[in-house]
Amino acid sequence: MNAIIIEDEYLAAAELERLLGEVAPEITILTKLDSVSESVKWLKKNKADVIFMDIHLGDGQSFDIFEQVEVTAPVIFITAYDEYALKAFKYQGIDYILKPFDKEELQQALNKLESLSPTNTPFPVASLTVYQERFLVTVGTKMKSVTVGDVAYFMADGKYLVLFTRDGQNYILDQTISGIETKLNPAQFFKINRKFIISYNSIKEMVKYSNSRIKIVLIPVPPAGIEAIVSSERIQEFKQWLNQ
Repeated sequence: MNAIIIEDEYLAAAELERLLGEVAPEITILTKLDSVSESVKWLKKNKADVIFMDIHLGDGQSFDIFEQVEVTAPVIFITAYDEYALKAFKYQGIDYILKPFDKEELQQALNKLESLSPTNTPFPVASLTVYQERFLVTVGTKMKSVTVGDVAYFMADGKYLVLFTRDGQNYILDQTISGIETKLNPAQFFKINRKFIISYNSIKEMVKYSNSRIKIVLIPVPPAGIEAIVSSERIQEFKQWLNQ
């Protein structure tokens, strides 16, 4: 398994590399990067199986990286504070570890990474599940590609499946909601009912609804008269998804 470390403190990066060598020697550190700009430059041309990413970098927060380049690898965030935990899970985060590093905490994060493997096999994880990264859509007589990071949610509308983007655009896909569900990263997307698959990033707020259900206020707002309600049979899984 190949990894990169994005950390602007030299000693912290070196310590993390040392600990990884002890608890997971099969992980190869491809490179260590210390800034947003250098990370964006590297990620535009290269890929890793997992990224260890400090939140505070010399030229900004690591969240800025996601605004400039598509990151598809799972991310284990590094921080001296836990105040960024919720935000971290919006950006491919599967876990976060606090500085100074604790070997047991690092091992727990790696165990969570291992659980992403479809066969749940020990390291090295030969290939984490590859999820769809782009969707080809038609706009009149033209076509365009929508990246998964721009997707807010999918909505079944009769025999059609409609993709809604974060900037409020919508496109009809020649797929079913069940078919698209298997192609999406379950850490980022959740099927709340038979009509909606939502991205974590599309959730504005959650409101208690009748019969112990939950109403999701989405961004962008769905078409008039349509509400996104977590079905009663999916409530427990939904809560687990929010807390993973």
